[in-house]
Amino acid sequence: MTASEPRRAQVVGVGLIGGSLGAALRARGWQVTGSDADPQRADRALAEGVLDAVGTDPEAAVTFVATPAGAVVEEARAALARGGVVTDVAGVKGPIVSALPEAGFVGGHPMAGSEQQGLDGADPDLFEGATWVLTPTATTDARAYATVQSAAASLGALVVAVPPDRHDRLVALVSHVPHLTAATLMNLAADSALEHGTLLRLAAGGFRDMTRVAAGDAAIWPDVCADNREAVVATLDGLLGALGQLREAVERGDRKMLLDHLERAGEARRNLPVGAPAPSESVEIRVPVPDRPAVLAEVTTLLAEVGVNIYDVEIAHSAEGERGVLVLVVSAAAVPIAREVLTGRGYRLSVKRMEG
Repeated sequence: MTASEPRRAQVVGVGLIGGSLGAALRARGWQVTGSDADPQRADRALAEGVLDAVGTDPEAAVTFVATPAGAVVEEARAALARGGVVTDVAGVKGPIVSALPEAGFVGGHPMAGSEQQGLDGADPDLFEGATWVLTPTATTDARAYATVQSAAASLGALVVAVPPDRHDRLVALVSHVPHLTAATLMNLAADSALEHGTLLRLAAGGFRDMTRVAAGDAAIWPDVCADNREAVVATLDGLLGALGQLREAVERGDRKMLLDHLERAGEARRNLPVGAPAPSESVEIRVPVPDRPAVLAEVTTLLAEVGVNIYDVEIAHSAEGERGVLVLVVSAAAVPIAREVLTGRGYRLSVKRMEG
């Protein structure tokens, strides 16, 4: 590919996420070829400008598999056989990553969505400010990881590296159980509305915000719950226990407990992390490493575990020997903890402030 030629991507599945990916990549100069199990949907995506072409691009630098989770492994294997880097967008990672140990596969999960369904909800800005989880393992190729990380970051996402099993435990807490909770609350309100017809018309903004996700595509959730059963059940047990304690506090009129509960939640909500820092507040951390895939997974997940967000990554391979350098862009404020955790594992690092 020459400097003047566009980067090429393949999108398999052009529903909400795949359609949004196609539109977002095209808006940033990529040439996007797409396919779908429903040929009419693929043709519609082409007609609406989500894709440049329908079919398979054997020269695609990266393939995004945006199918339901049950189809990811088969589609990813087919894409890997064609060459190039392959990633997916499924909400459960453990079973998929275990089935795809190939170096060119990078498990992924953009945590973005909409109450709209399918191609009708496709939005090129869907990933702006969203968290995009990548799950590198000891077999993940460093250049493959950098390719996917760069593409996701270019769409406005905050990329975080997490081990696959840990990802599944975390999304049970922040995605899967919240969706089930929203659906349950919505059903309680709907049942009450049968007796009190004005109830749903009186629903305030807070209720609408909390139950928004209940309007999403219901068809994906039985498979998600099956694939992540253990973590979802454990999280539901924790939620039921916490709600039981809250119920007892309300019943006995424990004002202090309720106030502490609400204030703690409010503080945690206000402290949720936001987007990337300005360039003037960013630094490059350079980490000399052995030139092997396991190092990438170790370094990126080590930093994620202590809350250090990596905003960009580059791998500089040595022309001689078996060493290279990981170049990581992080917030300047994160340097002390990054230095502590990496030096504690025997890595040396240097820090360079970025201009901008």
